[in-house]
Amino acid sequence: MNFDMILGILVWTGVGALLLFVLMFVDSLFTKYKDLEEVKAGNMAVTTRLIMKLVAQGYILSVSIGTSAHLLEAIVVSIVSFVILLILEALAEQMLRLLGGINLDKGTQEGKTGYGLFAGTLHVVGALIITACL
Repeated sequence: MNFDMILGILVWTGVGALLLFVLMFVDSLFTKYKDLEEVKAGNMAVTTRLIMKLVAQGYILSVSIGTSAHLLEAIVVSIVSFVILLILEALAEQMLRLLGGINLDKGTQEGKTGYGLFAGTLHVVGALIITACL
């Protein structure tokens, strides 16, 4: 392993970690409650959902980095995938509200772990679908 390879790993990892932080922050702006406040309060439903969102975003980043020849390409693919995931999440949650009378945001904020698990699973499944297209 040479110095250039080590430097490349450090740069790609650092940029990936920074991008993950930024994407999770942006995602929090679309959440109807404060994720970290709910986690601090011991809300396991929100904690479960947040962890699964983090895993989904991390997986998308992993695949985009692994399939991209250039760092900028990986960043663009990750951001586009993030937007697609937000849209998929919104559509799925809207369909659940309309067809099933299930409000995942409300149930998750109320601490219903099943709701948080369901909402988090939407992120993971969305990430799997998106990355299959990369």
